[in-house]
Amino acid sequence: MSEVGAPFDTEEQKEKAILLAVDIGDGNDVDASLDELAELADTADAEVVGRLVQAREAFHPATYIGKGKIDEVRDMAMFTEADTLICDDELSPAQMKNLSDTLGMKVIDRTVLILDIFAKHARTGEGKLQVELAQLRYRSSHLIGMGKVLSRLGGGIGTRGPGETKLEVDRRQIRDRISSLNSKLKDMVKNRDVMRAGRTEAHVPTIAIVGYTNAGKSTLINRLTNAGVLSEDKLFATLDTTTRALTLDSGQKLLFTDTVGFIHKLPHTLIKAFRSTLEEAGYADILLHVVDGANPRHEEQMKVVYETLKELDIEGKPVITAINKCDVSPLVKDIKDPMADERVCISARTGEGIEGLLSKLEEMINSSMIDIEKVFPFDQAGKLQYIRTKGMLIEETYREDGIYVRAKVPAEGLHLLS
Repeated sequence: MSEVGAPFDTEEQKEKAILLAVDIGDGNDVDASLDELAELADTADAEVVGRLVQAREAFHPATYIGKGKIDEVRDMAMFTEADTLICDDELSPAQMKNLSDTLGMKVIDRTVLILDIFAKHARTGEGKLQVELAQLRYRSSHLIGMGKVLSRLGGGIGTRGPGETKLEVDRRQIRDRISSLNSKLKDMVKNRDVMRAGRTEAHVPTIAIVGYTNAGKSTLINRLTNAGVLSEDKLFATLDTTTRALTLDSGQKLLFTDTVGFIHKLPHTLIKAFRSTLEEAGYADILLHVVDGANPRHEEQMKVVYETLKELDIEGKPVITAINKCDVSPLVKDIKDPMADERVCISARTGEGIEGLLSKLEEMINSSMIDIEKVFPFDQAGKLQYIRTKGMLIEETYREDGIYVRAKVPAEGLHLLS
């Protein structure tokens, strides 16, 4: 019997998938959601061969869709030779099992698809543990439904990451593995807390880059700091948090932290597993919200970002919104963000507007600094180095009675200069 979490050898294959959604008339744009589901499927290396929508007052409690639409899915699957059905909403175990049994094909939902992409793109030890934790939490609540579905095909979407353990692994074993993962992640969180405390003590302003997935966050941090972060035109191309330093022309040092991208219907299992990583934004001094200005659904995506931040209790911080891709369309410059304190149009790809963005950041940081004018005795000359690295040295003059300084310094570091 396989150990929970042990690698499961799967053969990568191009699955043929049908996308399915139910429009319950709640105001959500189902077609737009299916477009995004198609992008997710492409990122997971599946070929979309068809898509269907059923209008209903509510999801069918047993099969997600009604009998007539099930027959339509079956006919489309036969015509297109599809082997996988991807539903745009999270299914209950019963819905997943009943649909799979009725259709005789593999059935997964949006949550499984996103978890699979996360498993595929996790690079660091912490990222892999977080993905495994999210997958196991999902599977523990879907054992009945997932068993037959995932035994139908030996590989493909939903079987990557820690490995599929099928029905021989019961909830007790999964609970034990979840407990072990939580323990390991707590140790990693402690290490991150130590590093964060060091940054806080050094009083280096931190800017958290947040935004919808594939908005250009990784491209921007690469542009700003030469971070070398993987940047692809795919959803969730990067998952692992990256922190890099940048020194402005004025001498002010900044730290930029790239975070996991947000998405519509982000699974709660992922939010819970990645909470410690996502909450890095909560410790930042400024949020840099990157928006894909060329995406026709940018307004909805901005709303999703702010809703996710609220769910993480990250509110009340200064926000600069960078409307990305101003090189693609002149209309990008007209996009507003009423939730932001400042707004600037940029192109992370070409560098257009980056200087303006840095100026806005510096202005916002300076607004939280205190002006000082002081003569330091020569034996305290070392304190000027703190000003140069943590604040802004405006004037430095050597006089008979010491070193005359005019500068801006962080309020929390003022006591170090007394």
